[in-house]
Amino acid sequence: MSLSACDIQNVCVLGATGSIGLNTLDVIARHPGRYKVHSLTAFDKCDALFDLCVRFEPEYAVLVDVNAAERLEARCLAKGLATKVLAESKALEFVASHKSVDIVMAAIVGAAGLQANLSAAKEGKKILLANKESLVMSGELFMKAVENSSAVLLPIDSEHNAIFQCLPNGYRCGESLSNTIRRVMLTASGGPFRGYTEEQISKVTVSEACNHPNWNMGQKISVDSASLMNKGLELIEACWLFDIAPEMIDVHVHPESIIHSMVEYQDGSVIAQMGNPDMRTPIAYGLAWPERIDSGVSSLDLFSIANLSFEKPDHKAFPCLDLAQEAFKAGGTSCATLNAANECAVDAFLKGNIPFHKIPDIIARVLSLAPKVRVMSVEDVLQADLLARELAREALSKLKSSVLVAS
Repeated sequence: MSLSACDIQNVCVLGATGSIGLNTLDVIARHPGRYKVHSLTAFDKCDALFDLCVRFEPEYAVLVDVNAAERLEARCLAKGLATKVLAESKALEFVASHKSVDIVMAAIVGAAGLQANLSAAKEGKKILLANKESLVMSGELFMKAVENSSAVLLPIDSEHNAIFQCLPNGYRCGESLSNTIRRVMLTASGGPFRGYTEEQISKVTVSEACNHPNWNMGQKISVDSASLMNKGLELIEACWLFDIAPEMIDVHVHPESIIHSMVEYQDGSVIAQMGNPDMRTPIAYGLAWPERIDSGVSSLDLFSIANLSFEKPDHKAFPCLDLAQEAFKAGGTSCATLNAANECAVDAFLKGNIPFHKIPDIIARVLSLAPKVRVMSVEDVLQADLLARELAREALSKLKSSVLVAS
């Protein structure tokens, strides 16, 4: 079925140069009569964003870094592109809430995407949420914004998208599932260090942590997957998306990454969503929901896979999962603190300043020091985020000093 011009959906891609952003643009390019790229954003990748502007000719392009934005503007002008180039974080909020935008792909990694995602929610957009930190940091605020504006919220993380696909037709994120299901079985690949002992984990390298066995992701998310913090953040996200308690979520390590998650209903039925580990599947589902469109993903060959295996997570070797659950139960700003401390610790690991196994130690230290404040506004969240980063820097400095003294 061909669509008329008025039926074409305008898409804003926040985080266009990352893996989710690029996969989104791949799906969009397969359906030129259905979607049009309205705006593209990145932090400072001028060359990558310029190439995307040439290909998709968006109305707006945003680079948070001012110098990078100036370079991009000059290149767009020289190329004769009509794309308007904007700079700084406020421009992210502008394009995410723009009156012409129908769909917002929220794919900025970390806390940096919070304000823009909230802007999209307040304006009632169809939000494809790949930025789990928005719910981790400000779950109650974000879900209230979605409810008040009648925005459509669709999870893009493969696990949450799978859960959503397993739920009854007509279900909307935020509605309670407590009387409908027994539990959610959240799957995890186990990352590159599945089965490692604590001693082995203490010796892993950055390249090993970023080498995920099944998924092609950015460095930060890859490290989170390796530490199981990614699953901890996803547990928090699932609690908010589906209005369930953490006790209703069981994490299942599933190395093949074929079953993306499962839902067990009150009658004992278990429904699973399966597919090849390719993010274009949940992206295409989100873009076209409630319809389905071609994603470019190859068909699943169960004969070649042969076996699907499951095991319990090793909480002792991977304490980040428990830290996330404890933060959610503590409430208030605890999850914002958890997220900020994790971002700082992961950044320090990627820069070679701390070993991998010290990431949960830094997070636990910050959680023990930071006050828990009731969240009344986004300012409360941002203040907690800043304080947690300051505490994390102090903890990292002390750790570095102790290592120098010991050596």
